[in-house]
This record gives sequence, C-alpha cells and structure tokens, in this order.
Amino acid sequence: MTADPWPAPAKLNLFLHVTGRRADGYHELETLFQLIDCRDELRIRVRRDGVVARTGGPAGVPAEADLVVRAARLLRARAGDPDLGADLDVVKRIPVGAGLGGGSSDAATVLVALNTLWGLDWAPARLAALGLELGADVPLFVYGESAVARGVGEQLEPVALPRQAFAVIFPGVSVSTAEVFQAPELTRNSEAITIPGSPLPFGFGAPLPGRNDLEPVVVARHPAVRAALAWLGARAAARMTGSGASVFAGFADRLGAEAALDGLPAGWTGFVAEGLQRSPLAARLAAEHDAAQRPARR
Repeated sequence: MTADPWPAPAKLNLFLHVTGRRADGYHELETLFQLIDCRDELRIRVRRDGVVARTGGPAGVPAEADLVVRAARLLRARAGDPDLGADLDVVKRIPVGAGLGGGSSDAATVLVALNTLWGLDWAPARLAALGLELGADVPLFVYGESAVARGVGEQLEPVALPRQAFAVIFPGVSVSTAEVFQAPELTRNSEAITIPGSPLPFGFGAPLPGRNDLEPVVVARHPAVRAALAWLGARAAARMTGSGASVFAGFADRLGAEAALDGLPAGWTGFVAEGLQRSPLAARLAAEHDAAQRPARR
C-alpha cells in the first residue's frame, strides 16, 4: 500500500431541486454541493497482474458490488491494459446509505489515485466522464470543489461558499435513492433558482436557498428521518441531504454545531463537520507528484 492514505470527503446538498424528467428516465436536477471534512480513507497498492481486489471495506457491501472495485475495473478496461491491478483498502467513516456521497467519493478517489499510480495521465474531464457511468455524484468528487450542479449532476459550476460548521445526524436507516426518484408524488417541475454564470443568492448570514424536493417523499416513508429533522429543527434550521437519510444544520462555528448535538437520542449517529471549498484529495495528489519528483536516495 502507499504510505499515506487517499482521502474521500463527504458532501451535503444545501438544496436539491428536481427540475424535470428526461425521456431516458433520468431526472434533471439543480443542487448545491458543499464538501465537508468528514471523510473515508483509501490505501492503494498497485499490482501488475491484472487483479483488482478490495482488501478492506464496509462489511455490508459485497466487494464485487463496491464502487471502488467497479471504478478500478472500469478504468483498467478503458485504459486497455489488462495487467493493471490494485489492492484497495477502504476505511469507512462516512455512514453507508446516508446521502453523504461516501460511495461516490470513494469511487472518485480510486479513479484519481489510479490515474496517477498507473501512469495514465488522463485529464480530469475524462475521469469525470468515466465517473458519471458509476454515479451522478462521482464527477463532483473528481473535480473536488464545492459547486452548483445541473443536468443529472454532471454540469458543475464551482462556487465560493461561506465558512460554516455543520451538525449532521444519521438516524440509522437506509433510504433507496431509486425508490425516492420513482415515487409518484415527487415534485419534478421546480423552477431553477440560479442562472448559469450568475452568483448564488447565498452568503454570510443568509438563509439556505431553496429546499430539498426529495425530503417530503422520504419523511413520509421513513419516520426516523422525520424524527431527526424535527429534533434538529428544534435547535436550528434543518434540512435533509441528498435522498437521505442524513439531516444537517449549519452554524457559524464548531461550538454552535456541537451544542446542537447535545442530548442526541440513542441509536442516532451525530458529528460536526467543517465545510470545505476544495477536496483534500487535491493536496494528496500534489504530495504524490512531489514524491515522484524527488531524487531517489543512494
């Protein structure tokens, strides 16, 4: 394995609007992605025997179904070199099925890391296009900047966000994204609240814009999410992220976020996260590049 782990940060959807449904069944979205410093870590060892293996990862996710394995194998296939391989050890800190983008971020980190470790030197746009085949959130993590996303999530416009700390609660239930998007009561005609190239109506001291169109569908089906929203909402303006099940509220500093989690009910997971403008993956990539440039010790 490489000496230092490769980070895979989580995200929050500060708002999420469903603006339409395409003929192919995919939904058009407008969402504001905020990267946060809660993260998984991956240790990667390059192999030259064509084997891609997950040597550690979440117990509830079979290795063959894990996006990290699928990402590595997809990149190997498109690179056209059957001898490329890797051992992938995933240390999970982002709850699985929580709407925090952990699986997508892990996949993006594998693509970015192996692009360097395998010596492919693909441009980020090419990696992002490949990542979109794995999941709509993967391009966000490949580019590694908080951004407004449109289309199915692949049209990204980086945006500077005010520094915030977030209280995040995962109520311990898993939500099926496919089930939520297929729900007949889902609103699919929200108007866009931003115009490409224009600044967001969001800044220091301003309330979060918009809403999460998926939230009413999820809370109607999952009482635990409804309860978490009500509990955190009694302390601050709370919102669900992604298709759930996690909920969050923003604060000016960590102290405020920590105070909001006091007395967290048993069975829920709560943590404080700082908002990030850029992914720590970029710094890790720079460290790998610097190490490659150093002369070997004699």
